[in-house]
Amino acid sequence: MKSSIIIAAVLSTLLLGAASPGSACTNFLITKGASADGSTMITYSADSHELCGDLSYLPARDFAPGTLHDVYEWDTGKFLGRIPEVLHTYSVVGLMNEHQVSIGETTWGGREELSDSAAVVDYGSLMYLALQRAKSAREAITVMTDLVAAHGYYSSGESFSIADPNEAWIMDMISKGKGNKGAVWVARRIPDGYIAGHANYPRIRQFPLNDKANCLYSPDVISFARSKGYFKGADEEFDFAEAYYPLDYGSLRACEARVWAMFNRAAPSLKLSMNYVKGVPGSQPFPLWIKPDKKLSVHDVMELMRDHFEGTDFDMTQDVGAGPFACPYRWRPMEWKVDTVSYVNERATSTQQTGFSFVSQMRSWLPGPIGGIHWFGVDDTYSTVYNPIYCGITRVPAAYAVGVADLYHFSWNSAFWTFNWVANFAYSRYIDMIRDIQVVQRDLEGSFLAAQPGVEAAAVALYQQSPALARDYLTEYSCTTAQNTVARWRTLGEDLMVKYMDGNVKTELNEVTHPPYPDSWYRRIVNERGEILKVRPIEKKK
Repeated sequence: MKSSIIIAAVLSTLLLGAASPGSACTNFLITKGASADGSTMITYSADSHELCGDLSYLPARDFAPGTLHDVYEWDTGKFLGRIPEVLHTYSVVGLMNEHQVSIGETTWGGREELSDSAAVVDYGSLMYLALQRAKSAREAITVMTDLVAAHGYYSSGESFSIADPNEAWIMDMISKGKGNKGAVWVARRIPDGYIAGHANYPRIRQFPLNDKANCLYSPDVISFARSKGYFKGADEEFDFAEAYYPLDYGSLRACEARVWAMFNRAAPSLKLSMNYVKGVPGSQPFPLWIKPDKKLSVHDVMELMRDHFEGTDFDMTQDVGAGPFACPYRWRPMEWKVDTVSYVNERATSTQQTGFSFVSQMRSWLPGPIGGIHWFGVDDTYSTVYNPIYCGITRVPAAYAVGVADLYHFSWNSAFWTFNWVANFAYSRYIDMIRDIQVVQRDLEGSFLAAQPGVEAAAVALYQQSPALARDYLTEYSCTTAQNTVARWRTLGEDLMVKYMDGNVKTELNEVTHPPYPDSWYRRIVNERGEILKVRPIEKKK
């Protein structure tokens, strides 16, 4: 594929979703030159129907020589094997370490014959091991690629966002299959001043072969493709994505469309056409990175994660599936049939099955434990609250901790269940309730952002006395604000129940009102059932 798109006869199985955290995720990367304050940022949403969102914490540790590290698959908990431990590991909160290195991922699968069930390291372990062992994004790439070379790569095709306070990298990787230990991969540094994204499809195509400052790759990435019959041609023409995951319609509609949506919102001046994600023959792939129309703040990046294709041809609030109150969500399956014709529901960045998401902010001018913030939220990105979780903390907020909740037992002690309770109630009258939700959401996030300079000035002063004092201070601040968020969200849910009970709406004057459905919805009802529902005059006897 060079100038046109080959449309598959059937939709990709990516449209159907899957259970693993990495099976249907979205990542955006913002370089320091593209951010309003000089921060590097990456985002990640872990979108799984079987994932209970929580926030993990791994303390820094020292190990004796010869210690082995047990590796368990992130998605299933399956024991994969043991690898040598390093002498010292760094603390990690979520997917960010104490040195402000952060990693995200999206899974794309790729060629099925390249799976390796005998390998020891899966994509989740790879991320956490890199965060425990690396002080920079480049070092993390080295750790990850050395690990798969030594122990094999257990997972399917994966894209990684890897960033530190100075650089942001995107890396595509896939196993070489049974009998070929290791993986083939390419990593590219996003040029300063630019932004990028990936969403369950490999985005690296052709790449420079002699630019080690900005592009790294496995020595056999091209020769291995040639040996498998995936590629013929000169090295300079090699296309990673085309070789290891030939494009299909599902990858366009469910995956690349999310990247287009982010690019379109960040740089509307580019007027990027939707033809590519619609599968129009002759359409060109989107660039790997673009320059935004303006530099992006942390809040801007949070808002990029809150997208339902509003105002575009894929706007999920505009068709009958949205119901009378413009709910932008569709329950699974994503692909469905009427008679013999297949149709799809859109897959937007913001989706109901998100377990957790984050915006990692990394700043070179502050000490590591203070400069890194893992803005963390659970459930749907559109209605979540991103809490400031500093990367130097020594414990996580109780309501967000691993083990507080599971998918099968409701708990008011859990942030995940509290946010899901509010969101699921809001789906019933979305266009009205989301406005009430956003008032509280923006108040909380706005207060966190406004408090940031003062909090960090106090932390820096304490850090100059003792780094431990700064860490204790930021731990208390992060945990207190996050716990307060959950308490405020429960109150919000109670308020929504009172206001919208039984389809009524109570006013601020405590009046019970009965607002009608939108006129457009009544017209749809009339078109389908008008003759049955029509009020008819009773003929009077003479």
